[in-house]
Amino acid sequence: MKILVCIKQVPDMEARFTPNSAGSWFDESGLAFRMNDYDEFAVEEAVRLKELLGGEAEVTVLSVGPDRVVEMIRKAMAMGCDRGVHVKDDRAVERDPWQIASMIADYARPLAFDLVFTGMQSLDRGSAQVGVLVAELLGLSCATTAVGFSCDGSAATVVRELEGGTKAVVRLRLPALVTCQLGLNTPRYPTLPNILKAKKRELTVLSAEEIGLEAPLAVTTGFSQHERSASCMVIEGEVEELADRVLDVLNERTAVLRRGGGR
Repeated sequence: MKILVCIKQVPDMEARFTPNSAGSWFDESGLAFRMNDYDEFAVEEAVRLKELLGGEAEVTVLSVGPDRVVEMIRKAMAMGCDRGVHVKDDRAVERDPWQIASMIADYARPLAFDLVFTGMQSLDRGSAQVGVLVAELLGLSCATTAVGFSCDGSAATVVRELEGGTKAVVRLRLPALVTCQLGLNTPRYPTLPNILKAKKRELTVLSAEEIGLEAPLAVTTGFSQHERSASCMVIEGEVEELADRVLDVLNERTAVLRRGGGR
């Protein structure tokens, strides 16, 4: 069985983001990058299936991005993927989901993968479009937001998380694509021996133009920080005075005390 896992490198969400000079995305200087959380679930599920099938499965991990994504690809290989593919594109952050999906599909199409795993969405853009677009371009059956997965070699059973905490169970004939959600599994930590082995594993480097770069269908025209709608108020004084002042402010500026409340 041939398995493909698509991963993305995203900035640490705890960082402070500021627009770049063009105002089209955030300024990457000083940011730390890591594997997208949802993609870690995808890698883990692919490796678990490989382990379940023994020597009958081979896992390829692919990422589109600049040189810094190589470290993340190596991490995925340390988790258990067999080989890596780096689609080198220094302008990957400017690409829309259609362009990214087209590059992935152009690489995957001649290789006829039996299963493709992706994260449900990326933490930075959150479009949740790349996985389903890849499935459409490759003509694969597709299940999204997977929180449960099993495969018997010819078909996959996926437990999907729906709105309101409900779940649906679907069965897909292979080849298929599955997007992975929180709750599917617990990603493993790569061990030091596996990290060292991953440095020696095969890594193929391709250019975006080499595998087919499509024209964008959507363009980011602006990126800005959220503007606060109101400023805070600092009240100082003795405790007794503060309590009266707070009540006055609530009466003047809100409706909190207007439903039978008051002093």
